[in-house]
Formats: sequence, structure tokens, C-alpha cells
Amino acid sequence: MLSTLIGSWQRLPRRRKFQLTLAIIAALVCLVAAVNYLADSDGLSIIDPLHPGYSYVTVFALVALDAVFPIFPGETTLNAASTAAAQGTLKLLPVIVMGALGAIVGDSALFWLARGYSRKIQPQVDRARRNTQVRQALDIMESSAPVLIVGGRYVPGMRFVVNATMGLSTMPYRRFLPWSILSGVLWSVYTCVLAYNIGIALADFPLASVVISGVVTTVAIGIVFLTIRRHRRAAANPQTNAAA
Repeated sequence: MLSTLIGSWQRLPRRRKFQLTLAIIAALVCLVAAVNYLADSDGLSIIDPLHPGYSYVTVFALVALDAVFPIFPGETTLNAASTAAAQGTLKLLPVIVMGALGAIVGDSALFWLARGYSRKIQPQVDRARRNTQVRQALDIMESSAPVLIVGGRYVPGMRFVVNATMGLSTMPYRRFLPWSILSGVLWSVYTCVLAYNIGIALADFPLASVVISGVVTTVAIGIVFLTIRRHRRAAANPQTNAAA
């Protein structure tokens, strides 16, 4: 068995060896973060201002894991790290970078998992699509794959559905990746800057800053989707609007 694995490794081209090595390292980092998360059972307590390097890696790992396994507190951890940056215990730029990288790596991991294990992933996507909020968001955005990839990240439950669906589809990875990068960068910048500014405004209440950051995003998303849906209904029923 071992000799077979060694032989298979030796036959791989250098580029594939490099890619697999990076994937193994990323998986180990994520595994360490997962063990810590299960031990702490709290996305906030993982942020350690005394060990900023560890905190930055944790942000990357939990955001990446959250893309594949939504039970992990990726967004909460990003908000907590940004709040810590507002208090001066972490730096905002590394938090933004690690959040974006985690989102991109997690998206790609789910894309390839869906492509390689479609029979196992498809039922999970079908279950998620039955969620009312996810279904309504899909109805609004599904006319364009780029819009889905970029906009779907902000809707709870959507990022899993969108990235898994892209992996299940015939979309080439080289087309998926640029939009995933744009999505991850915009989301990380928005989330971190929002939490950072709220953290400055509520410097004496760090936990409240994290909670309020999440609430603001949720409310903003709700307003955007309600506005879009109202305009779409108005456009679909011009005669009714004229009579009114």
C-alpha cells in the first residue's frame, strides 16, 4: 500500500505535487483550528491578542472551514478579529487579507468537492435550496452566475449553495476563480471595515460591537432584497401599478 502511494506520488508532475502539498498544509491548518473551535466552543475566545500570528491563521482557517461546513463561525471570527483591531490588539490589514484568503480557499475547496463528489453534495444543496430565504435570494440573483458568486456570499446559507452549485455545473474553474476572488475580497473588506468602525465607536463594549456588526449586515441585506423584489414585482405588473 505504502509503495503504491509512493509510486503514485513520484509519477505526479511537479505542479500537481506543489498543489497537493499546499492543499495538505491548508487542511492541517484547518484541522488545528477545528480542534481548537470544538474545544473552546466559541468563535470569540479563539482570537488571542497576545499571539497575533495565531489569531490571523485562525481567522483564515475558520473562514475557509465556514465555506465548506457552515457550523464554523467564520464571519463571527472575522468580526471579532476586526473588533480586536479596533482595540489595537490586532492589525486590520492582516485580518482583511486572511479573511479574503480564507473565503477564496474555502470557495475553491467546496467547488472541487462538489465536482468530485456530486452524489453526496447534491442532496445537501437540494435541502439548502428549500430554505425560504435562500430560495428567494436565488430567484433574484440566479440570472447571472457572477452575480450569484459575488452577491450570494452576503446571504446566510447562500454561499454554500452557490459554490456547490457552481461545482456541480459545467462552469470551468478558471471562470469561477476570478469571481470568487472578487467576492472574497469585497466581503472581507466590507465585514472588517464595518466591524472595525463599530468597534471604535463602542470601544468599551467589544462583544456588543461583534453582535451589532452582524445585525447591521443582516438588516442591510434584508433591505436590499426587499427593495429589489418590490421593483421586480412592480415591473412585472405595470397595469396594476397604473390603475393604483
